[in-house]
Amino acid sequence: MRVEPLPRGEGYQFVSEIKGGAIPSEFIPSIQKGVVEKMEMGVMAGYPLVDMKVAVYDGTYHDVDSSDIAFKIAGSMALETAAKNAQLVLLEPIMKVEVTVPEEFMGDVIGDLSAKRAQIHGSEHHGNSVIINALVPLAEMSGYVTTLRSMTQGRGSVYMEPSHYEEVPQNIADKIVAKTKGEKKES
Repeated sequence: MRVEPLPRGEGYQFVSEIKGGAIPSEFIPSIQKGVVEKMEMGVMAGYPLVDMKVAVYDGTYHDVDSSDIAFKIAGSMALETAAKNAQLVLLEPIMKVEVTVPEEFMGDVIGDLSAKRAQIHGSEHHGNSVIINALVPLAEMSGYVTTLRSMTQGRGSVYMEPSHYEEVPQNIADKIVAKTKGEKKES
């Protein structure tokens, strides 16, 4: 099996490149099922795998011992091995955020957003209010409305919508993977 990355957002492709009957064609869907199940379960921290092409190009079968379940398990194990040898990255959802605050709180709010790994894209003045536009990881926005209201004496508001996915910084990804491994040991 060969696994190749696809550009972000391209999804998943499965290709059979088997020639000459090395694996009978009736077992190819079983291999694909095993691959899809492993992609959904994930390899790194239990998150699904995305944006990849999986090509089955060789293999063998045995007249007596070959079965659909055996090829499904083989497909799953082959993908897991390939993924562990690859340079996997964790992706996180990034939110497009608009924060509306009275002008006197603008500096404090921008400082707080910056501490949340925000990319500030600018601000617009509307009367005595300022609208701050930023891209912020969703993980950093938990409880933000409460924080914003506390910082602005209840006069700030926020609007969020999904924007895209970006790679999680390595130091944070390491913590997520370590935490996941710790939870699995406790189970």
